[in-house]
Amino acid sequence: MSDDVLVIGAGVIGLTTAVCLAEAGVRTRVVSTDLPRQTTSAMAGAMWGPAFAEPAEQALRWSRVSLDEFTELARDPATGVRLTRGRMASRAAIPLDNLPPQVTMVPGLVNCGPDELPAGFATGQWGRVPLIDMPRYLGYLTGRLTAAGGRLDIRTVSRLSETVDEAPVLVNCSGVGARRLVPDLTVRAVRGQLVVVANPGIEEFFVEISTEAEFVHYFPHGDQVVLGGVSTVGDWRLDPDPGIAEGILDRCASVEPLLAGAPILEHRVGLRPGRTPIRLEAREIAGRPIVHCYGHGGLGVTLSWGSGREAADLARGLI
Repeated sequence: MSDDVLVIGAGVIGLTTAVCLAEAGVRTRVVSTDLPRQTTSAMAGAMWGPAFAEPAEQALRWSRVSLDEFTELARDPATGVRLTRGRMASRAAIPLDNLPPQVTMVPGLVNCGPDELPAGFATGQWGRVPLIDMPRYLGYLTGRLTAAGGRLDIRTVSRLSETVDEAPVLVNCSGVGARRLVPDLTVRAVRGQLVVVANPGIEEFFVEISTEAEFVHYFPHGDQVVLGGVSTVGDWRLDPDPGIAEGILDRCASVEPLLAGAPILEHRVGLRPGRTPIRLEAREIAGRPIVHCYGHGGLGVTLSWGSGREAADLARGLI
């Protein structure tokens, strides 16, 4: 075998894990049905933000690691990562004197004044966090992987068991595909849809803190702004829904009037891999060691470097 580790999946979790392995001197190959810029990760907004997920202690640790990494990456414009100021707001009144650690770790956190909140919002905070232009960032990760000697193999895998003879250790970062590949029926598709518009002059982000299926967020990336969003469990549709797109545009324009009538550049749809808890553990498949790292839901970017380094460390210990 020419490879030490085979990573299944070329989204942000798979690529990050593979980069950690390759840069540690491990002969690494990534196999994926889709090119990185065709994965669900490429459809994301995206930002590093508070990570409410199970297992809670590990997720908090992973998010801290990722924040440090993205903050460093923001020094290089070629990465697509940029530290950006913006608001995180809720329509419900949230006590601001006892915020959870997932929120208090947000850099530059200060409460919004009443005149800094859009109509209909009760509480909010300003923060300065990494925003990630995902198509550019995935290209950066791919380049970093190949520079470290890693390889990318684009082909279809129907079952994980098909890959057991390709490397001494497998790492499964297949996202929502884990439902079929493992198979793991606890993995659920959580559909997201975004609208990309020409930037009318917006420099700050906005995120609605909500558990509803429809919410507001917008992320400026240079001459574009990514608008969202929705979160619908069990919806596997990949075609943009015009009605959902119209709702996204209306909600975002109600928060930021500059967005009203902005030229539409692109529609994006992605299936987040929902699972409780996130799975990160070593097991065996057909006698071969395998590290599972999937089920991050909408927190793939936020948890990517922390969980990727942990998955890579597990894999290295099994070679």
